[in-house]
Amino acid sequence: MKLISFLHMDNKLRKRGMFVIGVAICILVAILSVMLEKLIPGELLGSSIIALFMGTIINSFFHPDWIKPALKFTSKRILKVAILLLGASLSVNTIMSVGKMTFFVMLFTFAMCFGGGFFIRKLFGLNWKLSNLISAGTGICGGSAVAAIAPVIDADDKDIAFALSSTFLFDMVMIALYPIMGKALGMSDIAYGIWAGTSVNDTASVVASGYAFSEAAGDFATMVKLTRTIAIIPTVLVFAYIGTRMKQKELQAESGGKKVNILKIIPWFIGEFLILAIVNSAGFIPVAVSNIMKTASKFLMVTALAAIGLGTDIKDFKKAGLSPMFYGMTIDTLVTLTALVVIWCMGLM
Repeated sequence: MKLISFLHMDNKLRKRGMFVIGVAICILVAILSVMLEKLIPGELLGSSIIALFMGTIINSFFHPDWIKPALKFTSKRILKVAILLLGASLSVNTIMSVGKMTFFVMLFTFAMCFGGGFFIRKLFGLNWKLSNLISAGTGICGGSAVAAIAPVIDADDKDIAFALSSTFLFDMVMIALYPIMGKALGMSDIAYGIWAGTSVNDTASVVASGYAFSEAAGDFATMVKLTRTIAIIPTVLVFAYIGTRMKQKELQAESGGKKVNILKIIPWFIGEFLILAIVNSAGFIPVAVSNIMKTASKFLMVTALAAIGLGTDIKDFKKAGLSPMFYGMTIDTLVTLTALVVIWCMGLM
C-alpha cells in the first residue's frame, strides 16, 4: 500500500513538473517574441503575431502530449488575467481628446465590421465565432480585441490563430499602401490620421503607417487608435451576453429543456475587467501603476498567444483553406473604403 501511495505521489509530482515546464516554455517563447519585436525596424511586426507564428512553427517539430494541460491553462486562464489587467489601461476620458469627428467614423466602420460581416460570413462558410473574431480584430484593435473576445464566446484556439493571421496579413499590405494612397488622394495630416487610425488593425501597424505619411499624421493616428481601443469595453460586454445566452441554450438542449443556472456560466472576469476600466477612468489608478498593469497585460497576452501557437498545427491552416483570409481581406477592404467615404462626406479631405 505504501509503495502504491508513493508511486501515485511520484506520478503526481512528475505531472506537476511537466506542467510547470510547459508554462515555462510558453513564457520563454513570449520573451523571445518581445525581444524580436524590438529588433525588427519600424514596428512592422508585433510580439503577439511573432509569438503565435513561432509557437506554430515549434509545434510542427515538438508536440508531446504532456504539454497540453499547460497550453490549455496558459491559453485560457492566463489570457483572462491579461484581459482583466487590460482594463486598468483603458480610460473613457481618452475619447474626449480626439473629438466627435472620430466617433462618427468609428461608428460606421464598426457597423460595417459586425453588420456587414454577419451577411458576408455566409458567403465564405465561416462559423459565427471565427467571423466575429476577425471583425473585432478589424474594427477595434487587432490582436488585443481578438484575445479579449475569444474567452467570452469560448472560441477555439484554431479560430483565434486564423483571426490573428488574417488581420496580420492585411496590416502588412496596408503599411506599404496607405501612405502611397493617402498622398495620391491629397489627404491632410488630420484626415489621413483618422483614416489610418480607424481602419488599420494592430496598434503597431497604425503607428508604422501613420508616421510613414508624416509626423503629425502619426501622432493623430496613434491618438485615434487609443480612442478606438476603448470600444473593447462595450464589445466584450455584448459578446459576453451573446456567449452566455448561447451556452445557456446549448446546456438546456443537452439537459432536455431543464432550466440552467445562468450565474454559473457568466464570465465573471469581464465584470472585474469593467470595474478596473471604470476605476482607471475615474483617475483612481496612478499612471505609473496603470502603465505597469498595461505592460503586464501585454506580456501575458503574448504568453497566451504563444500557447495557442504551440497548440496549433500548420495542417490546421491547410484544412481551413483560404476562406478566413479572404473573409478578413474583404472586411478590411470594406472598412478602409467606409472610413474613406465618411471622412470625405464630413469634408475633412
